[in-house]
Amino acid sequence: MSVATTGQESVTTFRSSAARSMWVDTVQRLLRNPQGAIAVGGLLIIAIAAVAAPLIAWHDPIAQDASARLLSPSWNHPFGTDELRRDLFSRNLHGLKTALALSFISVLTGAVIGTMTGFAVGYIRGWADAVVMRLVDALLAFPGLLIAFAILTILGEGLENIGIAIAVFAIPGFTRLARAQMLGERNKDYVLAAQVLGASTPRIIFRHIVLNALPPLLTQVALAIASGVLIVAALGYFGLGIEADTPSLGGLVNDSRPYLQRAWWYPVFPGAILAFLLLCLNLFADAINEAISPYARGRS
Repeated sequence: MSVATTGQESVTTFRSSAARSMWVDTVQRLLRNPQGAIAVGGLLIIAIAAVAAPLIAWHDPIAQDASARLLSPSWNHPFGTDELRRDLFSRNLHGLKTALALSFISVLTGAVIGTMTGFAVGYIRGWADAVVMRLVDALLAFPGLLIAFAILTILGEGLENIGIAIAVFAIPGFTRLARAQMLGERNKDYVLAAQVLGASTPRIIFRHIVLNALPPLLTQVALAIASGVLIVAALGYFGLGIEADTPSLGGLVNDSRPYLQRAWWYPVFPGAILAFLLLCLNLFADAINEAISPYARGRS
């Protein structure tokens, strides 16, 4: 075995153990932070409610009860019923499931594409970096809801097209952040050592740099999911992209407008669920940002 190979393996082992220690330390600081603990607990409750919606909600979200028009909350209908005699507890949970699953999958897709693109152009630089960043700047000039309107106009309605819109909206932010992280890491000593030892460009990017550049991107993931949830809710409120029978939190708020005086519970519960979800995501983003901060690390 050559000296270069042995040295490269030693560097890789050291970087991997240091990265694992950094991740464990970050998680510990996140959970010790009351804000982070509340956010994690709230997100776990939301995730369980969304995943187990078919089991928790014992009524069919589109089934109609002949004697249950605009009933107030009760044991049988915890969130009451709507004007079409449908159980609002079931419709809220299924709407939460749709918003959360659609936002998470779409943001994850956009994050992977944007992060890989940002890492690549940040490491290679040159004309590819200039072209990609000009495209990113152009996309960042448009609000996410406007991008969603444009994509739905071109591709038509449907949950899949809403997911594409959210992914397209997420890509520029992750590309810019990943590029900035790459520019900050590419000239550090451990990268130069890997280059001297003959490591390939993909290995340097995805084996060495990514481990150190990834934590700030987690903050962006939480914020992007929150933005995705808002886009889904806004489209549901406007009746775009989501079929009428498909429960959506924004659609429930919109449907409740004619009945605000008669049925206070109709808009309150979907609004409260949206507010709680967005609060938890923003608290989670702030807690992660504090956990990975070098100042927080120094205080601990």
